[in-house]
Order: sequence, then structure tokens, then C-alpha cells
Amino acid sequence: MQELDPAILQKANSWLQGSYDDDVKKQVQKLIDDKNYTELTDAFYRDLEFGTGGLRGTMGPGSNRINKYTLGAATQGLANHLKKSYPGEKIKVAIAHDSRNNADLFSNITAEVFSANDIYVYFFEALRPTPELSFAIRTLGCKSGVMLTASHNPKEYNGYKAYGADGGQFVSPEDRAVMDEVAAIKTIDEIKFNRVDANIEIIGEKIDNLYLDKITELSVSPDAIKRQKDLKIVYSPIHGTGITLVPQALKRFGFENVILVDEQTTPDGNFPTVVYPNPEEKEALTLAIKKAQEVNADLVLATDPDADRVGIAVKNTDNEFVLLNGNQTGAMLINYLLTAWEEKGKLTGNEYIVKTIVTTNLIEAIANAKHVKFYNTLTGFKYIGELMTKFEGKQTFIGGGEESYGYLIGELVRDKDAIVSSAFIAEMTAYYKDKGSSLFEALLNTYVEYGFYKEKLISITKKGKTGAEEIKAMMEKFRTNPPATLGGSKVITLKDYEKGTETDLTSNITSKLDFPESDVLQFITADGSIISARPSGTEPKIKFYCSVNGKLASVAAYKETDKQLDDKITGIMQDLGV
Repeated sequence: MQELDPAILQKANSWLQGSYDDDVKKQVQKLIDDKNYTELTDAFYRDLEFGTGGLRGTMGPGSNRINKYTLGAATQGLANHLKKSYPGEKIKVAIAHDSRNNADLFSNITAEVFSANDIYVYFFEALRPTPELSFAIRTLGCKSGVMLTASHNPKEYNGYKAYGADGGQFVSPEDRAVMDEVAAIKTIDEIKFNRVDANIEIIGEKIDNLYLDKITELSVSPDAIKRQKDLKIVYSPIHGTGITLVPQALKRFGFENVILVDEQTTPDGNFPTVVYPNPEEKEALTLAIKKAQEVNADLVLATDPDADRVGIAVKNTDNEFVLLNGNQTGAMLINYLLTAWEEKGKLTGNEYIVKTIVTTNLIEAIANAKHVKFYNTLTGFKYIGELMTKFEGKQTFIGGGEESYGYLIGELVRDKDAIVSSAFIAEMTAYYKDKGSSLFEALLNTYVEYGFYKEKLISITKKGKTGAEEIKAMMEKFRTNPPATLGGSKVITLKDYEKGTETDLTSNITSKLDFPESDVLQFITADGSIISARPSGTEPKIKFYCSVNGKLASVAAYKETDKQLDDKITGIMQDLGV
């Protein structure tokens, strides 16, 4: 039988003796009585870390779980930071939540703590998408905001995303200042849980309409939509918040033939029709694709629970529905936007686009060909948001995104936005159909023009304390002993974003990287392949991103070239041992 670390038992006992609710104490006592030491250890071996994006974890009692007390401490710490940062000011925040179990309860606890600290709260009346929270922060003059969500994680998870005054997640140095304040809360007796109703204002429909109005103003090809208003679009919110705004956004853009996946329209934190509510997973779109086949749809859209990511499916040249990955959709959106802006004479030379370092370089190739400024950021949309705030009023942001199915068009918010993205993916599909092309055919033509870039993501899950240690050991091994060749091509460059160095492995000359510190390694080969390794910041996973490219001589050569690139990726992953 597994032995229980005495330090774990001591920490669990502190919850039995502290000012915790009786129900929580009963749950902790049951873990002890049942000798469920694995669960007890995972619940108490550490304090759930308030990271740069906030909190995320499984729900339940314990210091390493999402519950009233870990969320209360996070909110008290954030409140302390805001009061120190804005002394003498009337501080306002906005709070929203998604469809997850306990999300309403947790959002109310967050509002209680803010209000008890004399901070004015704009509280969404019911579930809303993450990007709308960002919009509300910016529109209502808030200094911060909190979204209760665990994005596309399994149903056992919940989370707490903290935002700054620009509507983006906190970045350095403010993120560290907030983290320090949260870490400084040593006992739950420091948390103010006494709700002050006078400090809480319910918001909803008025912000919805303003947000939808502003999104609709961004449309670039309204004439194409008018001609293709009957475009058949199948949409699924996968039991999440997208149902509140995506159908309305599509309607306002002018689409009149939107078909909902009825089995997935009701918000439900158990996500009963899917294994994971993640539009990156083919399984999550099974019902949507079935519906699309029944009605012969042009486009399938599916958003994750907090509607900041969107997955799509389209018909390929064999008339079969296939999922486009985040790199393909992101590249197509940028190509469409730059082409449409160019055709409308809107490009002045002062526009820019952004992607993350693990997102396809096809986007860079398109931007360079169209002479539009292009920027790379670290993984995480907060870095894209940070750049947008830096350039606000000086340069015009057209669009940007990351491979994990998160995109943004226009400057309304500072986070990935599946509402505006769904509208523009539909607009893009209408634009190409108006020219006699499907979206898939347009993708192949993009490959012919700019190069065939193919990416694959492999995630390895390592749960709990031992898993975290294994992930750390894997990164250390790659850092100290990088591979000499990958996929038969010599590794010529090593980028270490934690050390902030780029090393030319042929000359052994090292230069500085102009990025914030981050635990990411990139291996670049002589043939232009890029392999990135990074531990996930929100899940117990290590992720390997592989990007290869080649020339696509013609649309007819697609399948053959696709297989060649696939084989290349397989060889690289075998060389890495993953």
C-alpha cells in the first residue's frame, strides 16, 4: 500500500481545523478515512499555482484544486494588487463565466470577494464567451476582469482567467505582481467573502448588442455575402457559450441558412455528447459533420465551451468532409483578409498581422508576399494582445492567431475570439464560393502559390507530481543533448527561449533572442523544418510541434506531396523518440 507523506497529512489536517465549510471538511476527512492516498496527495502536494494566465485545475477540496478557497485567495490577491496599483480610484472589474459545472457558483464567489473589497463589479447575467468579457473590460473602463472557464479541458476542470485594463491577460511585469499578491495570501481568514450588493451591477444584452454591432462593422466582403446568403453553415457550440452570440453574428453578417446541431446547443458542463469539448478533436465534431452530410453543407463551425476557439470542416476534392487544423484555418484567414483588404484598396503600408512562434510560417510567407508587416510572439494569445496594445493608434491590426484554433480579426478585444472568427470564416467561404471555389480548393491554391506547409502537434500527457517531474526531465535532456539530425536533415539552429539564446550549431555562435523568458526549445533543420518542444502552461502535457514544408507543383500533386510531408513528420518524431 502507498505510504502517505506526513507533510501531506499535515496540510490536509490544516483544512480540517481551519475556517473551512463543513462540507469541504467532510470531503477531506473521507479521503483520509478511505486511505485514498493518491487523490489526497494530488489534492495537497502543492498550492494550485496562480500562473501568468490565472488558475486551472480539477474541481474538488484541497490546495491543488479549484474550489471556493483557491478562487477566493486568487481574487483577494488580485483585489490587493488593483488597490495598490490604482490608489484613490474607484476600481471597476467585469466577471463572466462559461457553461462548466459550478461556473455560476465560482463567478458569484469571485464577485463577492471583489465587492467586499469595495471594487465595483459588472457581472454578466448568465454565461457569456471569453472574448465578450475582454470587450466589456475595454468598453466599460474596467481595470481588470475575470473569466471563469477551463476552455476546452475535460469536464472535471474549471479555471480562472485574469485580465488587465487593456482587456488582455496580464503580461510582464504586472503578471508577476499579481502572482506575488496571490502568493502572499497565507490563510483563508485574509479573504473577504462578505458580498456587498451595492458594488455589483448586472450586465448582459446591452453589451451583447454593442459587441455584435462592432463585429458586423468589420465585414470586408458584404457584397459576396449578399450573393451567397444561402451558404449552408452547420454550427455547434459543443454545449458551451457560443450559442449566445455565434448564430446572431452570422445572421448580422447576412447569412440566412445557419443550421444548428440540436443535440449540442444546450449549455451543459458535463458535455454529454463528446469525450472532450475540444474543436481540435475530430470526435467533438462527429455530430456536426453528420448533420453537414445530411444537409450537404458548405461549412461546419464548432466552438469550444468559452467560445474563444473555433474548429471547422469543409469538403475536400473527393466531396468528403475533412477538418482543417488551426494552422490551415489561420493561414487561410490571413490570406483572405490581406487579399480582400488589397482588393478594396485598404492597405496603406501601416497594417500588420501577428502569429505565435509555433504557428505555421505559411502566414509569414503570405504577409511577405503582400508586403504587410508581420510579427512573431511567444505561445499564448496574451502576447498578441500585448503587441496590439503597444501599437494601438500607431499601426492597424488586421488579424492574427495561433495554431491552437484561436484567431482574432480587428481590434475590439485582446484575446482570441471565436465569435468574430466564425463570422469571418463564413465570410471567407462565401468570398471563395462567389469566385467559384470551395474553401478547400482555395487552400490548395494557397499552397501552390506560397509553398506547402504541413504541421503536426503531438501531446504527451503526464499527470500529477511524477508527471511534472518527467516533463521537466524531458526538457532538460533536449536542452543539454539536442538531436544532431531530424528526419534526415541536420539540425543547424537551436533556439532556447528559457535561456534567451539562439545557437548556430554549425559555427557554435550564440546570439540573443528578443523574447520574454519561456520554457520552449526549437530545433531548425537545414531543409527548413522547425520542431518546437514546450510544456503546456494549462494542462499536464508536453507538446511537440513539427512543421515541414515543400513545393506543391500543382493542385493535382496535392495527395502525393501531402504523403511525402507526412512521412517526413513521422521520421522526425521517430528521431525525437515521441
